[in-house]
Amino acid sequence: MANEETHRSTMNQTLGYIEQHLTQLLRPDDLARGGLFSKRHFDRLFLAAVGRTAANYIRDRRLARAAAELAHTRKGILAIALDYHFQSQEAFTRAFKKAHGLTPGRYRAYAQSLVTKGTMGMNRKEVPQGWTVTGNRVEDYEVALDKREAHLGSAAARIQSVKRGAEGFATLMQMFSSERYAGKRVRLTAFAKAEDIRGWAGLWMRIDRKNGDMLQFDNMQNRPIHGTCGWNQYAVVLDVSESSHAIAFGALLCGEGKLWVDNFRIEEVDERTPTTGENTEEGMPAEPANLDFEG
Repeated sequence: MANEETHRSTMNQTLGYIEQHLTQLLRPDDLARGGLFSKRHFDRLFLAAVGRTAANYIRDRRLARAAAELAHTRKGILAIALDYHFQSQEAFTRAFKKAHGLTPGRYRAYAQSLVTKGTMGMNRKEVPQGWTVTGNRVEDYEVALDKREAHLGSAAARIQSVKRGAEGFATLMQMFSSERYAGKRVRLTAFAKAEDIRGWAGLWMRIDRKNGDMLQFDNMQNRPIHGTCGWNQYAVVLDVSESSHAIAFGALLCGEGKLWVDNFRIEEVDERTPTTGENTEEGMPAEPANLDFEG
């Protein structure tokens, strides 16, 4: 368990370092040495945590940042290519087209036409496909697709308060059958970025019975996202009971600020990965306790 927590902490520090140095030279060998791992061990840990190699992750983050600069600045394509350590404009064009389906020049023309029409940012009606917006004070928040920010690819989801002193919370969520994961331990991960969050935010996951009763839950309230921070990965780990029926998950914002989320992943993990949530299926105690209130 200690090793698992140490490894995740090291990966989070590594991801934070990458985020701050995308325009600088970043070599996986150097990242491995910084975490005091062998290159092979580091590659295995990074792939398990993020779902891609460190080299591919760095490339894809640079392409996402380059896409934002193409859409929202007048910087030359060659300058952007060199800033993000592509050896030539041709190499940048090949990688960019593979990732985004358009050459950098065509992407810039398309994106800037959307900016002119006012559709490149966030639209209240443009809730990401497959997701639902709910909460106890949804009217205090705006939740939608945001094409100005992306972790990997060309869009992320954003939850933001739309009034001073926003109360309650809003969440972007979805639910699916737990049948595939029954009796297993499951980890939800996603990348998140925060700006001026004065309340708190987090990922969440819930395991429910068929009648709707909650079996397991964690919303990161004991380790919240707050303030301002760059893209990093967060996780929730729960056991899925054999008696479960559904898994619900998402991201929430409570209070003023902005939260971006992207690249959700749900995967089975083994018992070496500690759970993070609250178990509400512990059954009845065998004996009464603390009858004199002195315990």
